[in-house]
Amino acid sequence: MRLGSMTMSRGLRNNNPGNIRLGSFRYKGEKVESSDVAFRQFESIEWGYRAMFVLLHTYATKHHCCTLRQMIERYAPPSENHTENYIRRVAYATHLSPDETIATLNGAVMTSVVAAMSEVENGAKANIADIWSGWELFISDF
Repeated sequence: MRLGSMTMSRGLRNNNPGNIRLGSFRYKGEKVESSDVAFRQFESIEWGYRAMFVLLHTYATKHHCCTLRQMIERYAPPSENHTENYIRRVAYATHLSPDETIATLNGAVMTSVVAAMSEVENGAKANIADIWSGWELFISDF
C-alpha cells in the first residue's frame, strides 16, 4: 500500500503501531488468524493502540518499570534497537524526563507517550484521535 511516495510501515499495515511481537497472550481486538509471522495484527488501529497501553501498564504493575527509561528498555531492548536514541526521542516529544515516574492511568501523559512511541516505530506522526480511541478502549477496563 502506498501513501503518496511513502510506503506504509508494517506496524500500520498490521494495525499494530507499537510493533508488538506475537506471543501466547491474546489482546482484545487482536486478529485470530494473522498473516504476519512475527508481529500481531489487530482489527483496527484503535485496538493496536489499546494493546500498547495494556503492555506499558503491565510493565509498570507487574515488572516495576515505572519510568520512560525502564519501559522503553524493556519494550525496545538494545539487542534489537538503538534504545538510548528511542528513549531520547520519546522524552523530547513528551517533555518528560527519562527517569521520572509515569502514571500509566493518566490519559494525557500516556497518550503523548504512545504517540511518540508510535512515531519512532513507524516513522510517521500518529493520529491523536486514533490514540484517544485506543485509550478509551483501554481505560474502560479499569
